[in-house]
Amino acid sequence: MYQRNICVPDQVNSVEACTILDVLNRVSSKWSISILIEAIRGPVRFTELERAVKGISRRMLTLTLRNLERDGLLVRTVYPTVPAKVEYTATDMARELYDSLVGLTGWAERHHAAIAVARDAYDRAAALDHAVRSTHGRSGE
Repeated sequence: MYQRNICVPDQVNSVEACTILDVLNRVSSKWSISILIEAIRGPVRFTELERAVKGISRRMLTLTLRNLERDGLLVRTVYPTVPAKVEYTATDMARELYDSLVGLTGWAERHHAAIAVARDAYDRAAALDHAVRSTHGRSGE
């Protein structure tokens, strides 16, 4: 089932499910995480983000900043100068999210080797199973 299918209007709690999935998808994107990490360090300008977030296009940076601001994770401040100075600052909610991301990152660092071993074992077993099925002329599961 695709995640989008969870957002069917006649399902119980569909609004909550859509909101939770939308939030998780938003904050787990590589661009959002990179931008939030930069903004946690202090107010940051668009051009600073553009340099710091490797590989992001100007359009994607703009869209991601707007979405993070819309979600209440960044505050956009425009200073009345010529040219206008715009800064993005992480909110308290973003700082709390950052703490969670640090925990998740720590978990990934502690377990990445075990996950790599498990993946390798799974792939070897799947390849062996496929070879056995092919040898015996069976297909399917």
